[in-house]
Amino acid sequence: MSRLLKNTSVIAFATFLSRILGFIRDIVVAYALGTGPFADAFFVAFRLPNLMRRLFAEGSLTMAFVPVFKEIKHVEGRDRAFCFARATFVWLLIILVVLTLVVICFAPMVTFLVAPGFKHEAHVFNYAVELVRICFPYVIFVCSVALCMGILNSLGHFAAPAYAPCILNVVLITSALVAVHFRWNVAGALAWGVLLAGVLQFLLQQWPLKRMGFSWIGPFSMKDKGVRLLFKLMLPTIFGAAVYQMGIIINTVLASFLHQGAISYLYYADRLVQFPLGVFGVAVSVAALPDLSSLATKGDIQGFKQTLNASLALILFVSLPATAGLIGLAHPIIKVLFFRGAFTETSVSSTSLALLGYAVGLPAFSCVRTLVSSFYALKDTKSPVVVASICLVVNVIMGVILMRPFSFLGLALAVSISSFLNIALLSLLLTRKIGAWFKMMPKYMVMLALSTIILVTSRLISLNDISSFLLIPVWMAFYIGISWLFKVEEAMLFVKLIGSFFLPRGKK
Repeated sequence: MSRLLKNTSVIAFATFLSRILGFIRDIVVAYALGTGPFADAFFVAFRLPNLMRRLFAEGSLTMAFVPVFKEIKHVEGRDRAFCFARATFVWLLIILVVLTLVVICFAPMVTFLVAPGFKHEAHVFNYAVELVRICFPYVIFVCSVALCMGILNSLGHFAAPAYAPCILNVVLITSALVAVHFRWNVAGALAWGVLLAGVLQFLLQQWPLKRMGFSWIGPFSMKDKGVRLLFKLMLPTIFGAAVYQMGIIINTVLASFLHQGAISYLYYADRLVQFPLGVFGVAVSVAALPDLSSLATKGDIQGFKQTLNASLALILFVSLPATAGLIGLAHPIIKVLFFRGAFTETSVSSTSLALLGYAVGLPAFSCVRTLVSSFYALKDTKSPVVVASICLVVNVIMGVILMRPFSFLGLALAVSISSFLNIALLSLLLTRKIGAWFKMMPKYMVMLALSTIILVTSRLISLNDISSFLLIPVWMAFYIGISWLFKVEEAMLFVKLIGSFFLPRGKK
C-alpha cells in the first residue's frame, strides 16, 4: 500500500502540475479563441492525434507492453527485455509514419468523418482540414513517449513520463500568447505548437532512459518473439480502445450537428473532469499496473486482490468528493476559470451544463482504467473489449435519445451512463475470473456521506463566484480532516504524505 501510494504520489504531483498548466492553457485558449467555429475546428484537429495516442499508446500499447516487458525481464533478464523494447519501437515507427502519411493525404475525408456537420460551412471545414494536416504528425512523437513511459514504469521510474504533458501545456500557452501579441492566427499557432511539443516531450524521456541503462542503439530483431506476443495481446486491446474512442468520435459527430459551440462546451467541460481523473484516477492505474503484473506473473492472487482494492479505495477517496464539488460548484468554477475575452456568459452557462453531465460519471471514469489494467495484468485482453463494445452501443443509443431534449448535456450524460455500465460488467467478469475480490468497507460510507455534505452545502450556500471558488481548499481540508478523524486509511496516508512534503527533513 505504501509503495503504491508513493508511486501514485509521484505521478499525481506531476499530473497535478500538468493539470494546473492545462487550466492556464485552457484559460488562455478560451481568451484567445472562445467557443466559436474556428475553436471547434482546432479542437477537432487536436482531438485526432490525441485519439490515436489513446488508441495506439495508452489504450493498447502501454497496457499490453508493461506485462510482457516485466515477464521477459523476470524470466530472461534485463538485456533481453531491452531488445524487445527496441524491436517494439521500430515497429511502432513504421505503423505511425504510414498512418500519418495516409491521414495527411486524405485529410478532407478524415475531417468529414469526424465532423460532418462542418461541411455546410466551407471555410470552417477547409480550415479544419488544414489544422488536421499540421497537428496529426504529433501522434508519432506522443506515441513514442508512451512507449518510453512503458519502459520507464516497468523499471520503476515514473517521474519523467508524468511530467511530459507539462511541456505540451507550456508550449501551447506560449503559442497562444505569442499569436495574440503579434496578431497571428491563434488556431494555426496552436496547431504548430502541438507538433513542437511532441518533439520536446520525446526528448525529455531520453535522459532518464539512459540513466536507467537503456539505449535505443543495440541488438533487436524484427521477428522478436516478445513483439509477436505483444501484438497478439494488442490486437484485442486496439479494438477495445478503438471501441472506446469511437464513442468520443461519435459524440463529436453528434455535437457537430448541434448549434455552434457545442463541441467547445463539451471540450472545456471534459478538461475539468479530466483534472481529478488525470491527477489521481490515471495516476493510480499507471502506478498499479506494474505491481498487478508482477503479482499475476507470480500467481499471487490474494496479493493481486489486495492491490486492486487498495487502488480503487485511493481512487474513490478522491473521485467522490471531486464529483460533489464539480456538481455543486459547476457555474462558479467555469466562470472564474474561463469568463474573459471571447468566452462569454453564454459560454459559461452552456459549459457548466456540460460539466454537470460529465461530473456525474467521474467515479466510473476514474475506476474503469484500473479495472481494465487488472485484466491486462492477467493477460486477458478480450473481456474489456467485449464490455467496451456493449458500452459503445449503449453510449450511442443514449446519446441519440438524450441529445434531442437536452442537446450537448444529453451527450455528456450518455458517456456517464455507459461508463457506470462498464464498471458493473467489468466487476462481474473479474469476479468470475478470480473469485470475490471487492471488499465493501465502512470507510466507503464515510466518503459517500462527506461527499454528500459537500454537494448539498456547496449548492445551498449563496456566495459570489469568486468566493465559492476560493472555498474549494476549505472543502478539501474538511473532507480529509473528518476522514482522518474517522480513521479512514487513505486520509491518514494523505496527511502523512502532505506532511512529508512540508516538514523539514529532520522532522519527518
